[in-house]
Amino acid sequence: MSKTATLSELKGISEKDRKMIAETEAMFGAEPTSMGFAKNLFWGRFRNDLVFPYPQPSKEQQEKTDRLIAELEQYMKHEHPSVEIDQAQHVPDWALRRLFDMGVMGMTVPEEYGGLGLGVTAYNRALETIGRYCGSTSVIVSAHQSIGCKAIMLFGTEAQKKHYLPKVAREYLSAFCLSEPQVGSDAAGQETTVTFDEATQEYVLNGEKKWSTSGAMAGIFTVLAKHRFVDPKTGKAKDGVTALIVTPDMPGVDVFQKNRSKTGIRGTWQARIRFTNVRVPKENRLHDEGRGLNVALTCLNYGRCTLSAGVGGGAKQAFEQATKWVQTRYQFNRPLAEFELVRHTVAKMSALVYAMDAMLYMMTGMLDRHDKDIMVETAMTKVFCSHFGWQVIDDAMQIMGGEGYMTENEFERIWRDNRIHRIVEGSNEVMQSFVFAYGGKQLAEQMIGIQQALLWDSDEGFVDNVKRLAQNGTNPDLLRHAIPLALQLFAGVKPGAPEVGPVHPLLEKYAAKLSKMTQAHSHFFKMVSKWEQEAIVTRQAQQARLADNAILLYALACALAKMDHQMRARQYGAAYERDRAAFEHLFDLFQLKFVDNLRQLRKNADATADKAADTAYAFVDTLPDSDFYIHESSPSKHGQGKVIPTAHILQFPGDVAMAELTGGASQGDGAGTIDELDVAKGLG
Repeated sequence: MSKTATLSELKGISEKDRKMIAETEAMFGAEPTSMGFAKNLFWGRFRNDLVFPYPQPSKEQQEKTDRLIAELEQYMKHEHPSVEIDQAQHVPDWALRRLFDMGVMGMTVPEEYGGLGLGVTAYNRALETIGRYCGSTSVIVSAHQSIGCKAIMLFGTEAQKKHYLPKVAREYLSAFCLSEPQVGSDAAGQETTVTFDEATQEYVLNGEKKWSTSGAMAGIFTVLAKHRFVDPKTGKAKDGVTALIVTPDMPGVDVFQKNRSKTGIRGTWQARIRFTNVRVPKENRLHDEGRGLNVALTCLNYGRCTLSAGVGGGAKQAFEQATKWVQTRYQFNRPLAEFELVRHTVAKMSALVYAMDAMLYMMTGMLDRHDKDIMVETAMTKVFCSHFGWQVIDDAMQIMGGEGYMTENEFERIWRDNRIHRIVEGSNEVMQSFVFAYGGKQLAEQMIGIQQALLWDSDEGFVDNVKRLAQNGTNPDLLRHAIPLALQLFAGVKPGAPEVGPVHPLLEKYAAKLSKMTQAHSHFFKMVSKWEQEAIVTRQAQQARLADNAILLYALACALAKMDHQMRARQYGAAYERDRAAFEHLFDLFQLKFVDNLRQLRKNADATADKAADTAYAFVDTLPDSDFYIHESSPSKHGQGKVIPTAHILQFPGDVAMAELTGGASQGDGAGTIDELDVAKGLG
């Protein structure tokens, strides 16, 4: 076949969209040589070898993890100050120290550098346990080990590992500095800059970072910055992003805002950090120059898993609490558990919790065995767990009623803490477009290549068109791909459904359903590409429907593999019976969702939605800007919005003392300042 086309070569798209696609392709770099499980779904293929058998840790890892989880569970249940953390808006030093002493903060750090040397599965089990009791602590532990210091574990030199890893495993927190006032999901749009000073052999860093979890208490930062450097392959200057290890004691580092008061995860602190001519030694560079986004995106794979573990723990706690509640709360002389709508809500929660668990530990198993192409799967896991995990928690709140909303029952804290996860680590809307575009990228590129090779191009002259068509029309390799595609797009002749399994005999009907759904997903991905043509680049509603179906397929594949494992292991008892029924209900629920998404590809309310949005924009544009909050970095309305109130909202400026935050005493430590609180900086 002719050379593979790229999405940026699509005709009929705007220059703005073409540039966005080209920048995104450059950001993600070359495709792995072998496609992962999720990408194969877009081709209508089912990689049984990647999901069967359901991954299991080694006996040694399992036993070591079980001992740690037992200790952690006892601590979280009986000692950890979850309520105080939420109310006081900080995690006290003694509580962080306990987690360091247990080894939780260095679980995945190799033993030779002072950590426990446990795998990703073990680590996520710990995050799930913490998430049951304290969303704030779950986020702090996740940010520290999944992204804060993960770059050093994955990309650090031996010298960097020896110097920093023992400290982050046992002494102080680490922070990840990617987001900026103007940079959220657009990770490639860094405005923080770095240059290299040849005379001193130092990098010079300037800019500002935002939303850096634990940044005010961290001993090291992983900082991403735009960098113009010389490409060693070409000898020419080019732009890229470079990752650096920065410490808070370097001159020019200013944590000018330690935190902002939040709805949930109130014990976490997100810092704003300013870098002014910060000189960073050359030996503090992580990975190669210009490879910073590779560092960031790789770390985010781990962060999206631990986020899912935290919300998964919260969802399990909410599900079990609400189920206990409806069994013991009576109305009309009978327990709530007897009412059909309550029963259906409990059933749905059970099914979703099962799917979340199956997805999460399939994902961690893939990471533990070092699968290469897993970025789509981690995005799917994040979207699924954050969306359905919070749905479970919200449904649990509904059936607990007014008492669930009361602070003393500790339930509303789970509700508040877990709403954030649909926003962070890539908002779910951005992740839906990513799953669609990156999951189907290679298939889309093949389709574009065939179109460019065999269709008339109005931008070419008559002779050039005839010459190209004559040459490509006799290319057997090209025709081998083009003819089946044409038959599918124009005659409805689909490739055969893939084989799923082998699975336990009692699960064969579910494997058959999953096979047909995989075939349908691939078919409709191609059909939507035909229907929408170049417009698909901006049709996010269509992208989301196909992305959601791919996520549903992945969830069902994980659930099928997990249930297959449970049946082959001859599990029994109340927990197994719950899982079996949850699994069966899950297939019914998701098959209905899947079919509805396919239906909406052709029959939907998109046109009236566009009109309603346009008129809403026009109306709100007539209202005075001064009555509304405007984003601080708005290029059109900066400084024209409503003044943010501060008088009655706790503030966390850079020089504030902990005594000012807590009324004179830090939790468990007596009176103290932030410097005393900081497990932090490892400077004293």
